[in-house]
Amino acid sequence: MPGLIGQELPPIGNGGRGSGCGIAEPVRITSVSGLKLSQPMTVDCATATAFKRWVDRGIVPAVGGKGGGVAKLDVGPGYVCRPRNNQRGAKLSEHGRGKAIDLMGLVLRNGQSLDVERGWKSQPRIFRAIHAAACGPFGTVLGPKADRYHQDHIHVDTQRYRSGTYCR
Repeated sequence: MPGLIGQELPPIGNGGRGSGCGIAEPVRITSVSGLKLSQPMTVDCATATAFKRWVDRGIVPAVGGKGGGVAKLDVGPGYVCRPRNNQRGAKLSEHGRGKAIDLMGLVLRNGQSLDVERGWKSQPRIFRAIHAAACGPFGTVLGPKADRYHQDHIHVDTQRYRSGTYCR
């Protein structure tokens, strides 16, 4: 997809079939729409595509020209085989299927860093707009007001629910 820079990877684990971890067709993304990622992010193609849509239609417009605009996105690694919220006994996280991304913050062209935890209070217009724009491209959106596990990032994943998008 134009605007997504990275590489295809061989299948991970059991390819995400059943209840175990894995991704059938993983991609390792390093840049989205010209914005470098803080670290490579391994996800499935649908999640990479949804992320690009969120960056283009939500993150970049929410920041606008502040500090010269967005230069870099601070993200988690994407794929991590673990239970939800790292709580033993919990269901498998969508991170374990390559369907989830954590946005920790962003860096502006003037070098200023905006992290989600502080920015939620100091830059509420920007971060609430970023959060709201994720509701639609993603099935689940959890931010600092969701619970104690999401105070410092916005979690998005492409899991779909019959009741619609879950945004908190």
